[in-house]
Amino acid sequence: MRTPYAPLALAAALLAAAPVHAKPADADTAKQILKDSIAIPTVEGRGKVPELAAYYAGVLKAAGFADGDIEITPMGETATLAATFAGTTKKKPILLLGHMDVVAADPKDWTRDPFVPVEENGYIFGRGSEDNKFDIAMMVATMAQLKKDGFKPQRSIILLLTGDEETQMVTTRALAAKYKNAEFALNGDGGGGTLAEDGKPQYYGLQAGEKTYADFTIEVTNPGGHSSRPSPVNAIVQLAAALEKVGAYKFAAQQNELTRIGLPIVADQVGGDIGAALKAFAANPADKAAIAKIRADPEYVGQIGTTCVPTMVKGGHAENALPQRATANINCRIFPGVAVETVRAELERVIGDPAVKVNTDPDASASDASPLRPDVMAAVKKAVHARAPGLPIIPSMSAGATDSYHFRMHGVPSYGVAGLFSKASDSFAHGLNERVPVDAIAPALAHWDSLLRDLSK
Repeated sequence: MRTPYAPLALAAALLAAAPVHAKPADADTAKQILKDSIAIPTVEGRGKVPELAAYYAGVLKAAGFADGDIEITPMGETATLAATFAGTTKKKPILLLGHMDVVAADPKDWTRDPFVPVEENGYIFGRGSEDNKFDIAMMVATMAQLKKDGFKPQRSIILLLTGDEETQMVTTRALAAKYKNAEFALNGDGGGGTLAEDGKPQYYGLQAGEKTYADFTIEVTNPGGHSSRPSPVNAIVQLAAALEKVGAYKFAAQQNELTRIGLPIVADQVGGDIGAALKAFAANPADKAAIAKIRADPEYVGQIGTTCVPTMVKGGHAENALPQRATANINCRIFPGVAVETVRAELERVIGDPAVKVNTDPDASASDASPLRPDVMAAVKKAVHARAPGLPIIPSMSAGATDSYHFRMHGVPSYGVAGLFSKASDSFAHGLNERVPVDAIAPALAHWDSLLRDLSK
């Protein structure tokens, strides 16, 4: 059973933690916000996202935010939250992004109940502890502390929390359209620090781009008939021929600012033959040997161009009948800046059979990578190096999608700058026994405090 940490109790904690001189939010307060967040099961179908939004609103109001500063907008069973920390100028605002929803978790599969936060052996366990409630808790705690400190940002800081990032992203689309005139966005659901198994920081990833997710359906239809009277054409055979061509095809290798700058840094981290290939490709994106080496490695193939793979096949309607219809899903991760229609047309050309139709999922839409703004890069460098002097900062492009994707579609540069540093062996986002280290809280608070103070000028 969850024991709510009431907003009034948080107000007392924030008052007690308020410093004589400005400093990051109190780690114990942020930890309690995180635990309370985990305890609200914001999975699809339970209708609990509005409850979590109301909880965060209570935390912020207890710290001094006015009712008019906070807007909760119900959308079906879920909701969005927008909290504005008003600036002193008319400069464009900066946005803070995060998502309140989490993926499903079956308690019988977990060692602990996924929706009862447990602090054990230096970790906080629970669904959403890493994805994405850790950094949301840090952002909320930081916003609250800055308000208590009497901080006066020049740019308004607007915290935007979505409610269905893990599923349909309807709330994301709504917020991105409403706040499309922002200067830029900082996303707590991307980037972050990686620790070696001994706890030593290895590098910090700054996410500034995401590949476009697009599904295409390839379809073949025939008149069908009795299987004892096979015709010269067969929908399943035609589909198989098309899939063989798609499976063998390699889209052209591509490079952008993120890969040109980021891949050499990654190369120094990984070393060996793959490191040499990454560095060679960054220097010369036409290097055939480097391209071949990278394409053979599932970890890095997605960094040098568009990839398309068949993921589902359906065909026929009876064991003793010729197939009237055969379809396959082609899942593509499209390099930033490439139009979805361009990829569809290329698949059609590769298949080269007018009997095979290539249809695009109506939700597919592309977004370009964000420029590596000097002010953002400088602020991230300052925040990261305050914790780990000299740590490599790697601009990165994600193969998956976060809320940033839709903001970039509207021209809002978006950067994944999470405050969480963790070991690869501790990352169980979307998996069993998800957890975050307790000792990551204080440094993450310092990280967000530094970023917001520097970038809201």
